[in-house]
Amino acid sequence: MPLQLPFSFGSSSASSAMESRARQSKMMEYDQPLIWVTLLLMLLGMVMVYSASISLPDSPKFAAYKNSYFLTRQAIFIGLSALAATIAFRIPIADWQRGAPYMFIGTLVLLVLVLIPGLGVVVNGGRRWLSLKVMNFQPSELMKVVVVLYAADYTVRKQEYMHKLTKGFMPMALAVSFVGLLLLLEPDLGAFGVIVCIAMGILFLGGVNAIWFGGIGAMLVTIFVSIIALSKFRRDRFFAYLNPWEEENALNKAYQLTHSLIAFGRGELFGVGLGGSLEKLHYLPEAHTDFLLAVIGEELGLVGVLIVIAMFYWIVKRAFDIGRQAIAIDQTFAGLTAKGIGIWIGVQTFINMGVNLGLLPTKGLTLPLMSYGGTGVLINCVGLAILLRIDYENRILMRGGRL
Repeated sequence: MPLQLPFSFGSSSASSAMESRARQSKMMEYDQPLIWVTLLLMLLGMVMVYSASISLPDSPKFAAYKNSYFLTRQAIFIGLSALAATIAFRIPIADWQRGAPYMFIGTLVLLVLVLIPGLGVVVNGGRRWLSLKVMNFQPSELMKVVVVLYAADYTVRKQEYMHKLTKGFMPMALAVSFVGLLLLLEPDLGAFGVIVCIAMGILFLGGVNAIWFGGIGAMLVTIFVSIIALSKFRRDRFFAYLNPWEEENALNKAYQLTHSLIAFGRGELFGVGLGGSLEKLHYLPEAHTDFLLAVIGEELGLVGVLIVIAMFYWIVKRAFDIGRQAIAIDQTFAGLTAKGIGIWIGVQTFINMGVNLGLLPTKGLTLPLMSYGGTGVLINCVGLAILLRIDYENRILMRGGRL
């Protein structure tokens, strides 16, 4: 006797079941820990920006500002960044790939506009911003996420030529060189260094010839050394970094570095307490931007700094894990983009922390997600939203759903 089942496998029932599973796969959970770690870094950054900037109105330069000026603006920046990230998350990765070349060209135009007198805004001797009335926009920050998308798209399109110098590596090298020229005219050597690391890292992960990669890497090191050697300001800053405690250096080119190190020394293990920093009282320049980590070290101590480092490490590791998952299911562009975002956040964080701790020569780069600044926080959030979208699409595909 045939086995009788209490339900039917009719075509309509099977079809509805498949549709139900497809709907469920598209409603899967996203990576909530990634969101929480990002929010924690931004909120901690906002608190530390307030602490580092609360005394700035005591100086003539900021006399017209209220004590809460930077706190209020940073809170607004975080709100706008969360909105931008929400919009970016809703854009499929395929659309990001199609738009990458056009975004790259558009951002190049913005970098050119920055250099035009009357359009570019000059701050502390650097012409790096475009005025949007309510805030200044920094195209070099936008270029960081754009070069991630463009390099990943280029690597996918030119995959068969990646072992060849003329058709594989050189076109991308020329594009990055043009970006570098525009950034050096601003000047913004720090952003150029980050962008070069992003592009080189993605090309390496994409399978570029190892010999050519090593040769070009050596050439880039030579170029950066030459830039420093031929610039008296950068050369003096480098030699001051090598001996920051010499009196002349400590009062001049190494002034920021020495006071940053003093801040870390005062913080010891658990810090002097939130709000208790002395170095932020007009001793440490740019305490709320480039040297925010020094204030964290002074007020929250070694423990606070290690917690911040651990959270950034987790984000970078998660980016590479998501990228590895994407490549495993044949989503090469998404995988390279995820790893490129990890390289970007990791390199910029390392440089900023290295400068604050005296491991690297002083350079103006902000701490991602935490330092004061509208463009930086916004672009960081957009980049992490793209990473979150890649993970979301990975989960759909691994459950058998369709995008």
